[in-house]
Amino acid sequence: MADKEPKAPRQQKQPGAARQGGGGRGRGRRETEAPEAAQAAAAAEEVSEPAPPARLRLLYEEKILPELMRELKIDNRWRAPRLDKIVINMALGEARENAKILDSAVEELQQIVGQKPVITKARKAISNFKLREGMPIGVMVTLRRDRMYEFLDRLINIALPRVRDFRGVSDKSFDGRGNYSLGIREHTIFPELNLDKIERVKGMTISIITTAWSDLEGLMLLRMLGMPLRGAGAEREAGVRAA
Repeated sequence: MADKEPKAPRQQKQPGAARQGGGGRGRGRRETEAPEAAQAAAAAEEVSEPAPPARLRLLYEEKILPELMRELKIDNRWRAPRLDKIVINMALGEARENAKILDSAVEELQQIVGQKPVITKARKAISNFKLREGMPIGVMVTLRRDRMYEFLDRLINIALPRVRDFRGVSDKSFDGRGNYSLGIREHTIFPELNLDKIERVKGMTISIITTAWSDLEGLMLLRMLGMPLRGAGAEREAGVRAA
């Protein structure tokens, strides 16, 4: 009987061979993923860059504030009148019968100011107006800091000049403490809105709250910011400058 041929010895696997192959593939994936991660990090850095300050805010700090201090004879720059906030209110009596009008008002006002408004509700019930307590009747938004300056800039230079037969706004709408209120009948004067999608023209009230101590200080502040005021306020302002 012939002797069986001896079997060839098995080659022992090197313990690091498989890991080396896997590691090569891993390095390949990492090398391809590295540029993508770098691009994502660069995009994140671009997004996180702070936005430039509002144009009207820079104008106030660099030119208007020194002039106000000189005209009002104020030594402390924090005593000079400045904008505090802008409150925009849109009253919708039709919301008692059609609640969907509130949704369109919220969307349109958000497009105008760049901030989501809140829905206002009735504080008490009035039977003659078919109004119940807690019924939603309008929308409101409060703007501060850069959004406030950007909105006022667009209101003065773009929206108000689009009003038909516009000859300026009244200077008699101050409240005695330097705050000013302005009523707008048609919100379609703002170019941010798509007129084809607007079902109903709405009005709004814009309240400009300042830190002024008197109506005269508020008048001078708004006039220097570019608000087209008309009326006897210009004569009072000229009298203060002459003094």
